Amino acid sequence: MAKRGSGGKKAENAAPAMATSAGTASSSSASSNVASLNTVAPGAEPNYGLDLPAEIKAMYSRGAWTFAFGFALWFMNRAEYPGPGASMMAALAAVAAVFVWAGWFMTWSSRHGKLKLRDQLVSMLALSGDEKVLDAGCGLGLMSVGIAKRLKSGKITAVDIWNPQALSGNSASAAQANARAEGVADRIRFEDGDVRHFGYPAANFDVAVSCAALHMFDEESERDTVVRELYRVVKPGGKLLIFDTSFVSRYAQVLRECGASEVNVTSTGFLWCRFTQTVTARK
Repeated sequence: MAKRGSGGKKAENAAPAMATSAGTASSSSASSNVASLNTVAPGAEPNYGLDLPAEIKAMYSRGAWTFAFGFALWFMNRAEYPGPGASMMAALAAVAAVFVWAGWFMTWSSRHGKLKLRDQLVSMLALSGDEKVLDAGCGLGLMSVGIAKRLKSGKITAVDIWNPQALSGNSASAAQANARAEGVADRIRFEDGDVRHFGYPAANFDVAVSCAALHMFDEESERDTVVRELYRVVKPGGKLLIFDTSFVSRYAQVLRECGASEVNVTSTGFLWCRFTQTVTARK
């Protein structure tokens, strides 16, 4: 997630690299390829990374430095001003504890909280199993894998530029490894691409999702562009879901301006020390 999720990140303006098929293969070869995609190495575990790793590191660092400063003040004043020195140390220790807790909670959100949230979001889509799905800003494949587990004949196209500043270990190969570890690699195609400029035709997908990705763009105009692109590539009657930690009300407004129906904003809890929301809609 990226998103924080991970996601359509602010970075180079790369066009999507559209995968094409070259040549044909026998049915036995195709079956062998599918089997190899879903082969999991002994002990392999998916790793969906730490969201905003630099921010988590900063929280722990601030906690350590704040406590060290409080201890230094107490040490220098322990003889002449023992009472005030102890009070200052206690106050700064409390502040340090808040920073450390924030770092721990952000880590927990990345390791555990977002997995539960992913299942909640996938359930909101009410998939039938044969959908063609777009995951914009897929990161390490958390949402793509969750959706793939609900599909029977459907397929997912997962797009990202894999910015490591947004998600630790963020890369296309790591996302593919997660899909293999979860046994759904045959249902997901990962592609490099800028989510502001999809190369897909209009009305190409049954479902489009983006999770914790759009807030990574600094400019509102860029975020609006992504929302409009998601709406453009969905078929009439198709579903859209955008989860994020900021700007969700704006996403809903843009979807309404595009003509979307059944636009609903839902609170989806508190993760990464932020309140999160999700907007769902139908084209």
